[in-house]
Amino acid sequence: MRLPKITIPKKYLKIGAWVLGIIILFTAIAGTIAYGKREALLRTMIAKAIKKADKDYALEVNIGEAGFSGLSTVHMTNISVVPKDRDTLSHIADLTIGVKLFPLLFGNVKLSEMTLNDGKISLVFRDSISNIDFILKRKKKDNTDKSKIELSKIASNLLNQILYKVPDDMEIKNLILAVNDNDTAKLSFLATTATIKSGLLKSIIKVNDTEATWHFDGEVRAGSKHFDVMMFADNKKVELPYLNNKLHAKLSFDTIRTVLKGAGYNGDDYKIEGSWSVKNLLINHAKIAGNDIVVSEARIEADLLVGPNYVALDSTSTVFLKKAEIHPYLKYTLSPNKIYEVKINALEQDAQEILNAFPQGLFESLEGLKVGGKVKYALNFYLDSSRPDSVKFDSRLTPYNFKIVKWGKTNLQKINEPFVYTPYEYGKPMRNITIGPSNPNYTPLSEVSSNFKNAILTSEDPSFFSHKGFVLESIRKSFAVNFKEKKFVRGGSTISMQLVKNVFLSRKKTLARKAEEILIVWLIENNRLISKNRMLEVYFNIIEMGQNVYGIGEATRHYFGKKPAELNIGEGIFLANIVPRPKAALYKFTGGGGLKDYMYKYFQYIGNIMARRGLTPPDTSGYGFYNVRLREGLRQYLLPDSVAIDTNALDSEDPLPTVETQDQSKNLFDRLFGSKPDSTAKQSLPQADTVKTKKQLRQEKRDQKKKKKELEKPTKENG
Repeated sequence: MRLPKITIPKKYLKIGAWVLGIIILFTAIAGTIAYGKREALLRTMIAKAIKKADKDYALEVNIGEAGFSGLSTVHMTNISVVPKDRDTLSHIADLTIGVKLFPLLFGNVKLSEMTLNDGKISLVFRDSISNIDFILKRKKKDNTDKSKIELSKIASNLLNQILYKVPDDMEIKNLILAVNDNDTAKLSFLATTATIKSGLLKSIIKVNDTEATWHFDGEVRAGSKHFDVMMFADNKKVELPYLNNKLHAKLSFDTIRTVLKGAGYNGDDYKIEGSWSVKNLLINHAKIAGNDIVVSEARIEADLLVGPNYVALDSTSTVFLKKAEIHPYLKYTLSPNKIYEVKINALEQDAQEILNAFPQGLFESLEGLKVGGKVKYALNFYLDSSRPDSVKFDSRLTPYNFKIVKWGKTNLQKINEPFVYTPYEYGKPMRNITIGPSNPNYTPLSEVSSNFKNAILTSEDPSFFSHKGFVLESIRKSFAVNFKEKKFVRGGSTISMQLVKNVFLSRKKTLARKAEEILIVWLIENNRLISKNRMLEVYFNIIEMGQNVYGIGEATRHYFGKKPAELNIGEGIFLANIVPRPKAALYKFTGGGGLKDYMYKYFQYIGNIMARRGLTPPDTSGYGFYNVRLREGLRQYLLPDSVAIDTNALDSEDPLPTVETQDQSKNLFDRLFGSKPDSTAKQSLPQADTVKTKKQLRQEKRDQKKKKKELEKPTKENG
C-alpha cells in the first residue's frame, strides 16, 4: 500500500525553520547564562536543602566543599548528617554525583553516575530512641489526610524514586554500615567495592571484619525498570547471628535471587511483575517447629497489584516448590473496611511430588512415606472486618486414585492393634499406658456407658460419625470469634484431630505440628485407615480426665468407684464436662461430695440437646445433676466451700495447676469450639479476703502435717 504524497508550501517550511532557529538560539543563550551562574545556583540549592533538612527532619547537614566538576556533575567533600540530640548518622569523605539533564526538564532527578570514597553510616539504638527516629516523625506529618491517599499512586511514586536514585554507573569504595544496639550487640558491613558498569552490578561486602564475605551481583537497569540481583556468601551460607538472636531463631540460606521484570499502570491498578527465589533456606524457631526446617528450592513468579485502596497478589502468580505448583491469591483492602481475602489453588498433580515438595523436617512422622495417585487442593477465605460473623472459609484436598504405597517413619494404622501410649505433662513423660486388654483399666467401646458416649459426642464432636476429620463450619466460626476477641481463644478441633495430636505427634505447640496434624487426619479419614469406632475407643482410653488420670476406665473408678458401663446420665455429663479442663475436676464439687450449683445450667443445656436428639429422656430435674456424688475417699482432698482459689498463682509444681472454679461461660458453643486444657484459665469473682495463693496453700499443708506428727508422737511414747 502506497501512502499519498503530502505537499507542504515552502512559506510554511520557512516559518517553521525560523521558529526552530529562534528556539535553539534562546535555549543556547539561557544555557550559557545558566552555565555561567551554575556555581551560585548550586550554592543556593544546597542552602535550601540544608534548611529543609533542619526544618522538616531536625537534621544538621554540613558539606565541606561543593562544586561542579563537569556539565552536570557535582563533587562534594566532608559531608556529615547529624540528627538533633542524636549520634552522627553518616559521614562521607568524598562524593561525586552526576544527573541526567533530560529528566530535569520534567522535574525528575535521575542519577547518571556516582562515585563514593570512604563513607560511614551508623545506626544507633539506645533503649527506645535511635538516630533514625526522624523518618517516623516525618511519616506521621505526611499522612495527615489518609482519605485522599491512593495506594497505586504511592506505589508508582515510591518505585520511581527508588529507581531514579540508582545510577547508571557507580563506584563505591570503603562504605561502612554500622549498627549499635544498646552497646550489647554491634554489626558492621564494609562494602570494599560496589560497582555498576554497563548495567552489571558487582560487590564485595565484609561482615563484621572477617566473619563472612557477602556479594550482591547481577544486572541493574533502572531506566527500563528491570533488575536481576542475587545475594550469596563465599564458601558458606548467608547467616546473621545478631538477627537470629533478636528473633530467637535460626535463619540462613545459600542464595536469594530477586527479579523485577517491569512495572506500570494497568487501568487503575499499578502492576509490578517480578520473581523471588531461594535455595536451601533453613529456618528454626520455637513457634514454627522444634527442629530445623529446610526449603531446598522455592520460587514465586509474582504479579503484584496495587489499587487505589488495596494491595493484592494476583491469581496469575505461581509458587514453585520443587516440582509442585501452587497458585495463590492474596488481597488486603484498607478502606472503607479492612477486608482479608485468601485463595489457594493447586491443580491436579502427582501426589508424591506434592509430598516431596514439603520442606524437610516439617512433617517428621511422615518422613519416608510413599504414595500413589494424584491430588488437588483449593482454599477460599474471606473476612470483612465490619462483619466478622459472615466470614467465609472452605478448604478441600481432593484425591484421585490416591493410595499409600509404603509407610514412612510412623505407621498410621498402629492403633488398630494394642499399643503403648505415653502421656506428657508440661513436656515431660508421665507413664506408659498399654491401650489393650492386658491393661485392667482398658475399656472396649462396647463396655462404655452410652450416657458418657452420647454426652461427650454432644459436647465435643456432634458430627463425629459423619465428617471426615474436619468440620468446616466449626473452623469458620472459630475465625469469627478469634477475630472479634483479637486473640486465639477458640479452636475447631474434632475428636479425630485430638486423637492424632495425642497419639502420633509431640506435644510442642508449633505451626508445623498443627499442619502435620491436619495432614495425618486427612490421610487416616480419607483412606479409612482406622474405623470410626476404633478411633472413638482409643480416644476414650487415652483422654486425660484428671491429675494423672487417663482414660474412661481410670476416671470412673477414680471419681465414682464404678465401671464405665455403670455410669448414669449425670456422671456421663460430668465426665464430658471436665474433658477440656481435666485438672479442674475436683473444684467442681462441694465439701459434701455433690456438684456446685453453677454446674446445673450446663447439665440442663447438654441434657436438653441430648433429649432433642433422642439420646436420653427429657428431665426437668437437671439430667442427673443431683445424682453425681464424688466417692468418699476423694472428699478429704476437697477444700472448704468458702475458699476461692487464686488460679493465676497455681503453676506446674502444684497438684492441680491453672484451674477455674466457675463454668458459667461453658455453653455448647464454648465446648465445641472453645479452648483446650492448655489454655489460660479465667478466675471467676473470688472475694479478695478469701483468696489463697499457691505458697499459702502449701504452707497450710505443711502445718497440718506438722500438727499431725505432734499429736501422734505422745501416743507412740505411751505405747
